[in-house]
Amino acid sequence: MFDSWRASGREVAVIGLGRSGGAVAELLRRELLPVYATDRGTTPLLEATAARLRSLGACVDLGRHDLDRIRRAVGVVVSPGVPPDSPALMAAREAGVDVRAEVDLGLEALEGVPYVAITGTNGKTTTTALVAHLFVALGRRGVAVGNIGTALSQVALENFRPEWMAVELSSFQLHDARHVRPVVGILTNLAPDHLDRYASTEEYFADKRRLFQHDALEGIWVLNADDPASRSMAMGLVGRRLWTSVTRPADAWFDRAAGALCLGERSFLARSELGLLGDHNVMNALMAALAVHATGGQLEALAGGLRTFRALPHRMEPVGESDGVLWINDSKATNIASTVVALAAIDRPYVLLLGGRHKGEPYDRLLPLLQKRCRAVIAYGEAKPIVVADLGGKFRVVEAGSFDEVMAEARSLARPGEAILLSPACSSYDMFNNYEERGDAFRRAAAGI
Repeated sequence: MFDSWRASGREVAVIGLGRSGGAVAELLRRELLPVYATDRGTTPLLEATAARLRSLGACVDLGRHDLDRIRRAVGVVVSPGVPPDSPALMAAREAGVDVRAEVDLGLEALEGVPYVAITGTNGKTTTTALVAHLFVALGRRGVAVGNIGTALSQVALENFRPEWMAVELSSFQLHDARHVRPVVGILTNLAPDHLDRYASTEEYFADKRRLFQHDALEGIWVLNADDPASRSMAMGLVGRRLWTSVTRPADAWFDRAAGALCLGERSFLARSELGLLGDHNVMNALMAALAVHATGGQLEALAGGLRTFRALPHRMEPVGESDGVLWINDSKATNIASTVVALAAIDRPYVLLLGGRHKGEPYDRLLPLLQKRCRAVIAYGEAKPIVVADLGGKFRVVEAGSFDEVMAEARSLARPGEAILLSPACSSYDMFNNYEERGDAFRRAAAGI
């Protein structure tokens, strides 16, 4: 791709200058390609990125897209946060310009580095971190990259070259990716999500299916046997299918009676030794172990790696306990399916903080789980009236305004021996810049700061 674009003598347009866009624009300049980089935003961070790219010889626009210039480009590289129907991408496609995801260029620049690719609706970041952690436990130079936070292009820019990569791929990244050929691919699960961006669940699933676009006999796919949508998507794959389950024997499974994680007939880790909450994290650990085992990892080393892994921030993360109340930060739960998983994992009565920017799914799907242990739901943010409409009258819902009010209500409702659970089922963009900022605010409240 680099060579063919270079031979044209024309610019490559980079649309979106977040972490991945800024890194890929720098990578293109290192490859001596002319670059036009553009972003509709004008934040101080974008200004700093623009200054760096200009110093490397790129032309940068902030606050606007030059559509004519994009139409003349030899290729467009798109950041995952840019929706497919943005005017810039529509102009490129109408002009027949080649549109690629940042991950495509990163993978090309890192050609020869083997990797495990992970996608799915929920659990993919934890599973990615687990895979990278297990590579390190095996003595390999392994890194976690992609949607987890470090762009592939950024890794390609560094002098350090990993031996293995764990690559998290969101549906947004997969949409324009054409060269995903992992040694092992993991599909964690499938559920409706991002319906504020996709016209339908089927359209969202179609992007997830792109993980398998180069399915071949030598391929290895780690799949969730407990998830009907994953089983359906895996039908017809010609590569080797490895199944995981927390309900019955499989290639990797949880023997609940024995309290042990197993590969085939061999147990290799006691459940009590895995420092993660919930069956969903048992599944994540099984998927990661099975995938790394398929690359030659020995069970004893994998078990040792799982023993030392700790919960990632904002993912069912215990962040404090005061007056006998446990505070659990699950701010990354930005859809209904993620919150369903959290509610199934919690083992004590709790107060649930539910709200933010609505993503299109009804909240009454949560009712059966709420009725088991939840004492009250605190509804807040832009989604508050929808939460009240979906759950009010069927369950105790308390309305709150600011996030400080949410915290105050939570403290007043929770009793010793219970939990306050932030698992919002919504994006954070009504009150915060991202889910991390929301989770950090919750963490400070837990600490009484």
